[in-house]
Amino acid sequence: MSSSSNERSKGTRRGFAENPDGSYVTQGGGLDVLDNPLLNKGTAFSAEERAELGLDGLIPSGIETLEEQARRTYTQYLAQPTDLLKNVYLLALQDRNEVLFYRLLADHLREMLPIVYDPTVAQAIRGYSHEYRRPRGVYLSIDDIGGIEQAFRNFGIGPDDVDLIVASDAEEILGIGDWGVGGGAGIAAGKLAVYTAAAGIDPARVVPVALDVGTDNEQLLNDPLYVGNRHSRVRGRRYDDFIEAYVSVATRLFPNAMLHWEDFGPSNARRILEKYTGRISTFNDDMQGTGAIVLAAMLGAVRVSGTPMRDQRIVVFGSGTAGIGVADQIRDAMVRDGLDLETATRRIWAVDKQGLLIDDMSDLRDFQVPYARPASEVGDWRGEGDNIQLGEVVERVKPTMLLGTSTVHGAFTEKIVRAMAAGADRPIIFPISNPTGRIEAMPADLIRWTDGRALIATGIPADPVTHDGVTYVIGQANNALLYPGLGLGVVVSRARRVSKGMLQAAAEAVGGLVDVSTPGASLLPQVDNLREISATVAVAVAKQAAGENLARVDLYDPVQQVQDAMWQPEYRPVRAA
Repeated sequence: MSSSSNERSKGTRRGFAENPDGSYVTQGGGLDVLDNPLLNKGTAFSAEERAELGLDGLIPSGIETLEEQARRTYTQYLAQPTDLLKNVYLLALQDRNEVLFYRLLADHLREMLPIVYDPTVAQAIRGYSHEYRRPRGVYLSIDDIGGIEQAFRNFGIGPDDVDLIVASDAEEILGIGDWGVGGGAGIAAGKLAVYTAAAGIDPARVVPVALDVGTDNEQLLNDPLYVGNRHSRVRGRRYDDFIEAYVSVATRLFPNAMLHWEDFGPSNARRILEKYTGRISTFNDDMQGTGAIVLAAMLGAVRVSGTPMRDQRIVVFGSGTAGIGVADQIRDAMVRDGLDLETATRRIWAVDKQGLLIDDMSDLRDFQVPYARPASEVGDWRGEGDNIQLGEVVERVKPTMLLGTSTVHGAFTEKIVRAMAAGADRPIIFPISNPTGRIEAMPADLIRWTDGRALIATGIPADPVTHDGVTYVIGQANNALLYPGLGLGVVVSRARRVSKGMLQAAAEAVGGLVDVSTPGASLLPQVDNLREISATVAVAVAKQAAGENLARVDLYDPVQQVQDAMWQPEYRPVRAA
């Protein structure tokens, strides 16, 4: 192993190189420098830099600080009349000056996170082809598998200069479905922006990838302006060969990079993760990130309720990729708390659109099968041919935890919640579907229906709720609390793979940042200081990687190594080669 996690190549990276002192050197000059968003400082170039780089006369003579620029850009941002136009403004800023973009984002992260990512990015993705301005990342086509390697080489980044690659085939974009190449490009770039803003992942060391496998969206296929492949979404062997080619090339060219999968359809997401998770450093946020952040909230709820993990009874409503991903991590936590795998699995009841999952159903997906109840167990729960709905499951099971990943607004009715509360002293209720129009129940209702006894985390930002003189702070199960720090921990440790233990360490680190002993306390930290949260998570993940012999560097001082690895939105000196 190398002696330091920060010993990285200083080779050429997209038109410039990094010196050991942190300064940049470029062979270009003049407009080439201004056109490179990783080098461009705009009016903040010093007089010496302007002369050396051939910038005199190409920018106004006044020299400003980064702080002055940030104030101006924030005023311009506030002048945008809609969230979508704010997103457009920020992406345009990112395209011309990455440091200024990330400084603005860092200064107003809570305010701007919903603009650069969920939910506003979904609006931007819908109009990607019509608003197309500038490519960002690598676009790989299933119709040109042989061109994958050249596409990566054209991106102009060396083998030791990539820490993270986020790829999406855009089949299930943020609740809006299949949005083709624009969805893949937009979601990958947006995810990486959060990685950088929240955890300081160096934006020069990441690659967003759009995997264009076609689309089943007729609106796109019949849109003359659509910029992606104009055929139906490819599936089966050809799809698998494409993914295998992508993984093979990416891991060979960039051996230190973690491969992040985002917004794949349920038929592919789990299968891809299971295929590669033991071979490479890889992560799926929809499955693993969602599961880990819910587990973090649940660990806090367990501390409040006093009922250990091994004694929980969990009903999961919405048993798709995210719901079963959460179930898997809860099950693993129960195993760590003393149960065997079969017993832990049987303490989870999975409900989907066809009702309670039962082993005699013909339409179960492979990942749902382990959680399907034996037909003999529930034979007296239903009439002939009837599905067993959520209310019946809650009445029969008397769960201690009710998890919603269904996107069915209002599914947790007053009757269901009161029935649950009758059998649990401190019912744990996590309606984590988003946006607001898809949440299973609003926190204020849950507090009222349980007389303040419910322990709640939601998938949307929610205002505090006051009931009988107690103010309840509602924690948001926002994956941004966890995955940026997880990624940073992988980067610092150069982990060979992302293990269950590392996910558990990340969940425990997030959960450990809140004091749940105060009545009404949030089960999760707020997003106001994501950098502090991410650093804490990264240290825990890096230590766990080392403890499992997965780290490829020596972690002699993980706390300092994490701090040293976090890129800061600050201008660096730029010199001519």
